[in-house]
Amino acid sequence: MQIIRSVKEMQQLMLELGKENRIGFVATMGYFHEGHISLMKESVKENDKTVTSIFVNPLQFGANEDLERYPQDLENDKRVAEEVGVDILFIPEATDMYPTKMTFEIIAKQRTNVMCGKTRPGHFEGVATVLIKLFNIVRPDRTYFGSKDAQQASIVQAFIHELNFPIELVILPIVRETDGLAKSSRNINLTTQERQEAVWIHKSLEYGRQFVVDGEFIPAMIVQEVINMIHEKTSGTVDYVELLSYPELEPVINTGNQFILAAAVHFSQARLIDNLIIDSEGNKTR
Repeated sequence: MQIIRSVKEMQQLMLELGKENRIGFVATMGYFHEGHISLMKESVKENDKTVTSIFVNPLQFGANEDLERYPQDLENDKRVAEEVGVDILFIPEATDMYPTKMTFEIIAKQRTNVMCGKTRPGHFEGVATVLIKLFNIVRPDRTYFGSKDAQQASIVQAFIHELNFPIELVILPIVRETDGLAKSSRNINLTTQERQEAVWIHKSLEYGRQFVVDGEFIPAMIVQEVINMIHEKTSGTVDYVELLSYPELEPVINTGNQFILAAAVHFSQARLIDNLIIDSEGNKTR
């Protein structure tokens, strides 16, 4: 496995490799767990070469968010990536990715004013900026994302299509702990008590889904029932619970499409997100 740290070196290498190889790409912020591993394994299986990046992108963290607390274990990440079969691990420095103040700003006009975007202004603009840069550096044929960050996947889908990137987006299901908690690098920041409570995020979403299964598709009522259960079962603070069309992320105006029921909850040192993507009968579609 090659480890590349220079943006220029990475661009030159990928220009050569891309001539005769199908390139799969997994963009991460490191601290690998089974969710990351599932993405890398799928890429290794489907492509000639797999590139994984590790970059904790400062543009997507707000002033009071957990950039400094974001967990890192680079040596373990290197070992895991090599065991999985990753061919190239790209680990750039922030000063190389952003050597000067940005002249251009990426502004998303849709899909960002709901869910995480409501309370994290500038977050998805930061995500889009770094991903566009990484796509231009790596030049992948396929890129792999997990469903846990469903809003991010929706936004990536939009800009790949609208900006004409010749990239296939592959979205894989959420990887969960045995008790249902979505795998996350931030789970390590939970206290023992919070870890026991956190499973109720998923259980509450499933409780909300059951109303749809039972034929009670009333978005405002479902949202409130989910909020009530999270409040009852956890010490966390609800950031949001939303039921929206997917991938458009717009208010539900009919029941003929795909939907996302999503939640974000703040604990003392971690903000966790989770979601279910369902059809109008409550069946999970991912």
